[in-house]
Amino acid sequence: MTPTGAAERARERRWRPAGALDLVLTLSPHQHGGGDPTWRRTPDGAFWRTSRTPDGPGTLRITAAAGEVFGQAWGPGAEWLLETLPALLGADDDISAFADTLARAAASGAARTAAFVGELAARHPGLRVGRSSRVFEALVPAVLEQKVVGMEAWRAWRHLLRTYGDAAPGPAPEGMIVIPSPEIWRRIPSWDWHRAGAEAVRARTIINAAAHAVKLEATVPPPSGAAGCAEADRLLRALPGIGVWTSAEVRQRAHGDPDAPSVGDFHLSGLVGYALTGRKVDDAAMLELLEPFRGQRHRVAWLITLSGRRPPARGPRMSVRDYRSF
Repeated sequence: MTPTGAAERARERRWRPAGALDLVLTLSPHQHGGGDPTWRRTPDGAFWRTSRTPDGPGTLRITAAAGEVFGQAWGPGAEWLLETLPALLGADDDISAFADTLARAAASGAARTAAFVGELAARHPGLRVGRSSRVFEALVPAVLEQKVVGMEAWRAWRHLLRTYGDAAPGPAPEGMIVIPSPEIWRRIPSWDWHRAGAEAVRARTIINAAAHAVKLEATVPPPSGAAGCAEADRLLRALPGIGVWTSAEVRQRAHGDPDAPSVGDFHLSGLVGYALTGRKVDDAAMLELLEPFRGQRHRVAWLITLSGRRPPARGPRMSVRDYRSF
């Protein structure tokens, strides 16, 4: 990693993935809505992302060409962002373990389902489960997204970041912001949570988690694969207001856990059930369907959401609420 210009304090890194890499799919879980201030994709095809690293705020720009990834970073967190760039893009994602899981599923009597999942994986050979290694940054938007529609959660995310975040270092696109520190989240007054449209329950969950941010960050990287992710799950769910769904959403992004299906998601069980059985199912039945793929259940569910198989749209949708008017 070398400086590209003293004035901008930029750093660069080139990295060649071992196999196919789809930047769009791999990075997409880290975007929270079309107006996410921590994320941008510019017309030149570059991906921009901000983060509050252990070394401070940083901005990361990612491009890829001819099988090589080119990263540029600015700010106090630049070196850390480039150091962890391969992990963010799935360098630690064990694809061979996924192949073994498919083989075991086929041998255990789920041959048809395993073949279907294998076909989906072949359509998306560059999908990787990466890890951001920043637990609190993954936790805040996940809590804001609890039991509400995306538009409502993303509106709150934008408001709070624009009010309390820091301007992105370097030549980032206009409007990009670095998430506030845990200390700042603990000091946000009740009326600003209300202005953001986040009710007291979600606000208390984030404030409490901010008090335990150091302990949460210590769960990354997982010390021993599945066992490390299980320990992260235990610590997350020990905090009030963080349940199975929120823990899974965090571990998918911060820990790169391929076995963390989003149980409790409003749509996921219906999508998985319809794709595998032709009918919508509940969470318990979804877990039964995914059981042959234990160790890779999040990856399998993700591939199914990309399959295009959708149950017929019937019934009312969740409405967008606005707590600012309550």
